Amino acid sequence: MLTSRLSRRAVLAGTAAAAALTTVPSLQGRAEAASVSPTYRWRTAVIGGTGFVTGVLFHPTVRGLAYARTDIGGAYRWDDRSARWTPLNDDLGWDDWNLLGVEAIAVDPAHPNRVYLSLGAYAQSWAGNGAVLRSEDRGATWARTDLTVELGGNEDGRGAGERLLVDPRDSDTLWLGTRHDGLLKSTDRGVTWKAVSFPATPSATGQGITLLVAVGRSVYAGWGDSDGTAANLYRTVDGATWEAVPAQPSGAAAKVPIRAAYDCHTRELYVTYANAPGPNGQSDGSVHKLATASGKWTDVTPVKPGGTTSDGSADTFGYGGVAVDARRPGTVVVSTNNRWAAVDTLYRSTNGGRTWTSLKESAVLDVSETPFLTFGADAPKFGWWIQALAVDPYDSKHIVHGTGATLYGTRDLKHWAPQIRGLEETSVRMLISPPTGEAHLLSGLGDVGVMYHERLTASPSRGMASNPVFGSATGLAQAAGRPAYVVRTGFGDHGNGAFSNDGGKSWAPFAAQPALAKDAPGPIATNSDGSVLLWTFVHWDGTKYPAQRSTDNGASWSEVSTYPKGATPLADPADPTRFYAYDTDTGTLFASTDGGLTFTGRASGLPSGDSQFQLTAAPGRSGDLWLSTKTNGLYRSTDGGATFTKLTSCRASHTLAFGKAAKGADHPAIYMVGATEAITGVYRSDDGAKTWVRVNDDRHQWGWIGATIAADPRLYGRVYIATNGRGIQYGEPV
Repeated sequence: MLTSRLSRRAVLAGTAAAAALTTVPSLQGRAEAASVSPTYRWRTAVIGGTGFVTGVLFHPTVRGLAYARTDIGGAYRWDDRSARWTPLNDDLGWDDWNLLGVEAIAVDPAHPNRVYLSLGAYAQSWAGNGAVLRSEDRGATWARTDLTVELGGNEDGRGAGERLLVDPRDSDTLWLGTRHDGLLKSTDRGVTWKAVSFPATPSATGQGITLLVAVGRSVYAGWGDSDGTAANLYRTVDGATWEAVPAQPSGAAAKVPIRAAYDCHTRELYVTYANAPGPNGQSDGSVHKLATASGKWTDVTPVKPGGTTSDGSADTFGYGGVAVDARRPGTVVVSTNNRWAAVDTLYRSTNGGRTWTSLKESAVLDVSETPFLTFGADAPKFGWWIQALAVDPYDSKHIVHGTGATLYGTRDLKHWAPQIRGLEETSVRMLISPPTGEAHLLSGLGDVGVMYHERLTASPSRGMASNPVFGSATGLAQAAGRPAYVVRTGFGDHGNGAFSNDGGKSWAPFAAQPALAKDAPGPIATNSDGSVLLWTFVHWDGTKYPAQRSTDNGASWSEVSTYPKGATPLADPADPTRFYAYDTDTGTLFASTDGGLTFTGRASGLPSGDSQFQLTAAPGRSGDLWLSTKTNGLYRSTDGGATFTKLTSCRASHTLAFGKAAKGADHPAIYMVGATEAITGVYRSDDGAKTWVRVNDDRHQWGWIGATIAADPRLYGRVYIATNGRGIQYGEPV
């Protein structure tokens, strides 16, 4: 969304180290299966999009039915009557996290209830193979076929056209374009697949097939690995043999076919091109149309990239989305993409591309429902990363386009507002549920900074935390004994650390910051009375640095040489002189009893080698530490980290939090993403981790949920789940 790396989200990889030694007798009994699950109601905390919607597809024969795909958050179905998106893949669990990246969607014009998804976020060996889901009830239920190839729904080219298509000649036949394994075909509605001959040769690192589109009874395929001179658009008229389309455009501006749309009235195929697959890296592009009956190509590019903006910047960009108006022959809309200087726009033509009108200049944007879309500025942008684009086949003035953070829609070609209700794609990094105040939740997020959730049913009214604005948050901490004091860190252009004295409603930047902070702003902690800050620094390339300490609210900083480099700091919730840090490189717990001035090693021989191991402190108790070491299990110390015992009541623990105790209980409720036996899920214990009950169910799993978890200290049973692409999920007993 805001970065040019392989993924704007953290790549989920890494293995845990060997099991740790126990140093004190176990306080818990033998491992048991989780008890019968209580009934929980699960909902999504409303923010409103926040992620990259890579495709939108209106059904051609059903009014008001549409589907959207995202790069890491699954697919959605739109219901025009309720004006909401319904998530379709929340049932994908821990082991299927890679399948929440949607490569493509296909619908069957002749059978409106059928929909197909090709899934797989990363075309890498560590991510696993992709899959195809098929549904006969618009995605309410699915059947699944696991593929033997990898797909890349969160890699470069993820905003290209649909690579999955129902054959226009036969509803039982489907085509699937892959990145590295050529063209696949199914003749049994997606149950089985086999590779078929295709004229272009795939590579291990290329884009492969970028789009599949029906043109009458023929199928056209875009090829993303051309050098700009070789063919990059192919077709089959008989479903068996493929040929290069004659006389097709060439050159850098037509190197990669991004998307295509067919006007069946004029029998013209419109194709958008760029010099790179996008969404990043495009600096040239074009739009061409093919008269399919005569074979004549026409360059209909609205504006050639490469000009100069009013401030002297280079106006470089590619072209992305394209959609035709099913009701008005010759009416077509295209989008620019990666146009940062002049800001991306949509161009609309009503005469087959002879003349165009930019819709951005007349657009009136209303983001009152999702205030974060201003990104701390005075006004929102019309768009960026615009590759998803669709025109409602039943309403010519209903246009939807995606950006890196939302879907905008219009019904009159002038007034635009987010058409995003129900779609939440946030990658969540940190969660806090304060013990007092208006908000029951503070969040630290990928790409959209920190938010104060005064309500969970509406997007935060303050939008992103500002002064300064962050892209991705890297740290968020609250003083346990002074909850009005909150600190945050993250990537930003005008400072990388800030504090709040009103619980996170308003912010001010630290008066100073270490030089490392701009490029390596890691996690931060504040002691229980807010008098000491500890800030650690980890560069995005993995380089770790010593922690820095401040005793004057960030006005000055000094290095803590005895602190383990890169470790996440944890403040004791009851004793302001104590801090802790778990060194995952060596499996050693470090502690400070002088307010973070010095650290010494305590327990050692614990699991090591995984930076995602997490240390948590039980509220209101000094030295009661809990260590989640993923599949190595859960450890506890009651003596400030001098010794740890491995709990035998669970097999795995990924992240842990404490909430309000059950009625009559003498220990806070404990919530965990982990496993008692086989199932990795969300668990609760009301008896100090002696026994656990699973509180989520098979319909509510959300892929990988190992980043963080929070529980409400004021409402028994409420737990907040951080997902990597489905926003913040929260559940409570009913």
